[in-house]
Amino acid sequence: MGPGVPETTRQRILDAAVEMTTEAGWASVTMSRIAERCGVSRQTVYNDIGAKPALAKSLILRELEQFLAVVSSAFDEEDDFLRAIRQATYAVLDRAQDNKLLHAVVSATHGADTELLPYLTSHSEGLLGYATEIIHEHIRKFEHSLSDEQADATIEMTVRVVLSHVMQPTKSPDETADDIAWLVSRVLRA
Repeated sequence: MGPGVPETTRQRILDAAVEMTTEAGWASVTMSRIAERCGVSRQTVYNDIGAKPALAKSLILRELEQFLAVVSSAFDEEDDFLRAIRQATYAVLDRAQDNKLLHAVVSATHGADTELLPYLTSHSEGLLGYATEIIHEHIRKFEHSLSDEQADATIEMTVRVVLSHVMQPTKSPDETADDIAWLVSRVLRA
């Protein structure tokens, strides 16, 4: 939130859920505990968010929106298609390194607290579609040789590779961004 912008009850609830998840795991998050932490009634939490599955979806969608904001910024700031892809990839991977919620979800895969993971993986069709749609709109401003179908396939595969590196990084954000930009450059030459 920017200075002078009041934080909504919904934002406070989501922030509390992130804090609780990073402190003690998703299993520790209850609507009663969130209400207590936020200084509101349990009914207010249910009215603003819904039940725990709706809370999980809201958390993941908020994170996705924040990640897509850095992607949008990269595409808006760059004039060159490949530089925009490289910068967007770097921005996502760099942000992922310090994302406490993401780390809590990924590290939970090694324990029993895996309830949030499906929202990033098996239930990710909607997230993937949303990300692909947003990125497709951004690439319209660039000259490239891809049809709409080819662009969607390239974006989807690129997003999947980036998500894989978000979940299990093997190189630095700089190195991975270079690799992904190189891969896309090969697709554009085909």
